[in-house]
Amino acid sequence: MSHQHHLKHEPHHHNHSVEEHPYFVKAQKASTLKLAVSATLHCLLGCGIGEVVGVIIGTYLGWGIPATMTLAIILGFIFGFLLGIIPLLRKGFTIMSAFKIVFAAEFLSIAVMEAFEVAAQLVIPGVMEAGLNDALFWIGMLAALTVGFIAAFPVNYYMIKQGVRHQH
Repeated sequence: MSHQHHLKHEPHHHNHSVEEHPYFVKAQKASTLKLAVSATLHCLLGCGIGEVVGVIIGTYLGWGIPATMTLAIILGFIFGFLLGIIPLLRKGFTIMSAFKIVFAAEFLSIAVMEAFEVAAQLVIPGVMEAGLNDALFWIGMLAALTVGFIAAFPVNYYMIKQGVRHQH
């Protein structure tokens, strides 16, 4: 009888790891969410600088929409990659290894952000025809950057969950 009594009060052991504990899972999801927001903002900064600079240059020079958007996309990628590469160079990576890391981690995010930014700029009436002094131009740019962020966020979230990218 005393043996049964001892078994009855023995603590119940689970074979679950700490990572499966509900509090850890919530913290992990919150951490992934924060990293995804941070990574998407980082992408937005680089893409946004390149995108806006490209549209400003194309608009200033009086280029047509295809040439302006091509320049904006190219500069979006260049600035997006540069913002990822520079911290790695400071940590001692070679330019080629830094580029490979950033390309693998950020290409998809930048591509999605650029595609949605360009689509928004083309869909919002009058944005691409507006001059640099028109409020519509700048409102359109802000709207396009917002759309790009919203589109790229799930990409970054997924890539962080898969371990493909992390915050610099």
